Amino acid sequence: MKPAQTCRVGIIGYGAIGARVAADVAAGRVPGASLEGIISRRPLSGAPAGQITLEQALECCDLLVECAGQEALVDHGEVVLSAGVDLLVTSIGALADRGLSKQLHAAGPGRLFLTSGAVGGLDLLSSGARMEGYDRVTITTTKLPGSLVQPWMEDALVEQIQSARGPLDVYQGPAAEAALLFPKSLNAAAAVAIAVNDWDSVTVRVRADPGAELTSHVIEASGNVGEYRFEIRNKPSEENPRTSGVVPFAVLRSLEAIIGARGGLM
Repeated sequence: MKPAQTCRVGIIGYGAIGARVAADVAAGRVPGASLEGIISRRPLSGAPAGQITLEQALECCDLLVECAGQEALVDHGEVVLSAGVDLLVTSIGALADRGLSKQLHAAGPGRLFLTSGAVGGLDLLSSGARMEGYDRVTITTTKLPGSLVQPWMEDALVEQIQSARGPLDVYQGPAAEAALLFPKSLNAAAAVAIAVNDWDSVTVRVRADPGAELTSHVIEASGNVGEYRFEIRNKPSEENPRTSGVVPFAVLRSLEAIIGARGGLM
């Protein structure tokens, strides 16, 4: 048997997600992976690897992990894939843009991978969609009010959110629109839409709740295949309350699955 070849990994972004992913890869906690460098707009301090440019990363990396937000995927996704470098995406809400999604899926020879992030049950949802499809799919996301305020909101809505004393419904609409309106908060909704392969049929409800100690995602789906209900309650990241603390570990699990250095539950 040939020895497994080391996968040279680079990280795009060094915030709450990227910093933890970089630390674990550098510490050898992802079998078969080595950290080659970190791409960041800001100077790095105390990072476990050197700061490199995207151009340098395309020369020295086999796989890049996007941890920098939708803008980074829009700006760099096609370039990475066209250079023959694989790309693992955390900001999957950007794929609600049909043009971008088509562009990235058509690019290559690098491969495009998506991480499940802070939401579970996607394997069963995807299996049911392949078998029969669904009559109804909804996801209700509840977060602290401050993490849901967006630049496009009118002052009256911002005030209503910030002064809420109890649960307040902020938005309801299709996943394609929701993922673009809340680019840093609704990757879970995007994950559900991608799992069932239908951005338009998934209804998203966004709820602000000042008493929400945990970020909640309630996913419901029904059809000929059956009826499913999942509730995920995650602790927010201490570094960035817009994301769940479990997300970096979902990324690390995705890395292990891509590299395939050892077997496991898929």
